[in-house]
Amino acid sequence: MLRIIYRRKIFFIISIILFVAAVVCLSLWGLKLGIDFTGGTIAEYSFKDTRPEVTQVHEAFGKENIQDVQVQPAGDKEIVLRTKSLSEEEHQQVLSVLKNSFGADQVVENKFESIGPVVGNELKNKAITALILASILIILYIAFAFRKVSRPVASWKYGVGAVIALVHDLVIVTGIFSALGHFLGYEIDMFFVTSLLTILGYSVNDTIVVYDRTRENLFHSAGETFEDTVNRSINETIARSINTGFATLMTLILLYFFGGETIRIFVLSLILGILFGTYSSIFVASPLLVVWQRLGGRKK
Repeated sequence: MLRIIYRRKIFFIISIILFVAAVVCLSLWGLKLGIDFTGGTIAEYSFKDTRPEVTQVHEAFGKENIQDVQVQPAGDKEIVLRTKSLSEEEHQQVLSVLKNSFGADQVVENKFESIGPVVGNELKNKAITALILASILIILYIAFAFRKVSRPVASWKYGVGAVIALVHDLVIVTGIFSALGHFLGYEIDMFFVTSLLTILGYSVNDTIVVYDRTRENLFHSAGETFEDTVNRSINETIARSINTGFATLMTLILLYFFGGETIRIFVLSLILGILFGTYSSIFVASPLLVVWQRLGGRKK
């Protein structure tokens, strides 16, 4: 049997180092926000015959000194352009470059729309609100689900433990994207927020599986300390957690390499979230219950 609970200090130190590093990255560099949050222009063009390579489109814009345009392939014959807010004159210049470079009869503009900074700020505020509300609802739900388990740890502490594990996962993933944005230019958009909410759900699900086994074992733990019961519960569920995470990761890794440019950041954030979500459900959430139980015993 793995002695995970008895070595909890090692795992807490690892988590603290990762968490502090993520906070430092966010403090120094913040997040490189995409136009979903800052405002800008999104345009979609389709090509009747063959879609040009992304590098060819960049070269065409470079010759006309059109800078800071993100080009993403979409579908079989479409590209999506993301850039700063464009005037109508600049809009026509972009369209003219595409038609002159790849054929006037080949290029069709499907969409051209601007997102103002007010809309961007509204999306950002809604994203933060969604994460906070989800965390509060998780605490309430877990406290209700574990209401019959009040000893040796109060039921609401199970919910708080799950949320601490969630914050651990989300902050570390966000910190990694802060570093990726600073060094590699990765921008976050609403897909990234969607991935955070998905990570939140996955991590809670994994944590509740371990907590639920602990709850069951508490009713059949005569002669065991709480520490022993939690450690046994983790050992009984660890194979399930790792196997589920591994199977999910295999799918996500294939999506990352073959799913296309438009979802790559979304998939990468999910990969990181699954890794840290599995880690925290085993090595952070349950050990926190033991820490609280010991602190409660000392106070008494």
